[in-house]
This record gives sequence, C-alpha cells and structure tokens, in this order.
Amino acid sequence: MELNWLGVIAALATFLSIWLGHVGVRKIEARSPTIWLPTMIVLALGLAFEIGALLTSSIGLSAALGITGMILLWDALEFSRQQKRVQKGHAPANPKNLRHARILATYPSATTIDWLNRQPGNNSLTPKIDDPSSQENIR
Repeated sequence: MELNWLGVIAALATFLSIWLGHVGVRKIEARSPTIWLPTMIVLALGLAFEIGALLTSSIGLSAALGITGMILLWDALEFSRQQKRVQKGHAPANPKNLRHARILATYPSATTIDWLNRQPGNNSLTPKIDDPSSQENIR
C-alpha cells in the first residue's frame, strides 16, 4: 500500500499560511508607515508562488505553492481591510506609527485598546478606569 501525502501537505500548507498570514497582516500593518509597500510585496510573492505551482512537476509542491500563493494574494487585500478595521476601532491602532497617529486624530472610533488581549474567562470588553493595568491602553 502506497501512502498519499497530498492531503497532509495541503492541510499543513493551508493551516500554516492562514495562521502566518493573519498574524503577519496584523503586525505588518501596525508597524508599516505605508500599506502600499507591504501590499505590493505580498502580491508579488503570491503571484510568484502561483507561477511556481504551475511550473513544478511535483504534485505535493504544486499544491503547497498554489494554496500558499492564493492565501498570500488574499493577504495583499487584507492590508487595506485591516487599516479600515483600525479606523473603525475593531483593531488597535499603534500610536508610535505616524500613519496610525493620523488615524487616531482623524477617526473618533479608532482606539489603542486591543480587545483580543485579555485574560481567559474575562468577559468584560470595556477597560476598568480604576485598574492601573488598563490605564496604559486608554488614549
């Protein structure tokens, strides 16, 4: 009996590229002074991976490159969507980033509070004003 590793390769490529893409978009968008440069880099990488998927003779490598390339192309779109989430206050703004400082000054809904950074079991989504640890998150 011959083992078929294509499903495992595709599953790993999908999981890892989605996970790294999600974390990468959040971190890169928060630190980058512009979003067009990372968008273009990720777009070029996605296209390169797709071309590599078409040109390789290995089915497993083609699947991994194709899946990762498509997720990179999607991540290129996510940079502008992440910026909109920051503007709406759905994602935290980085006040040390000049682009985010302008967003904080322009959009009243923008915030520096990271709603995902809380202790497990803590259902409160509003910072406690009298808690010194939450004071640093309030603008």
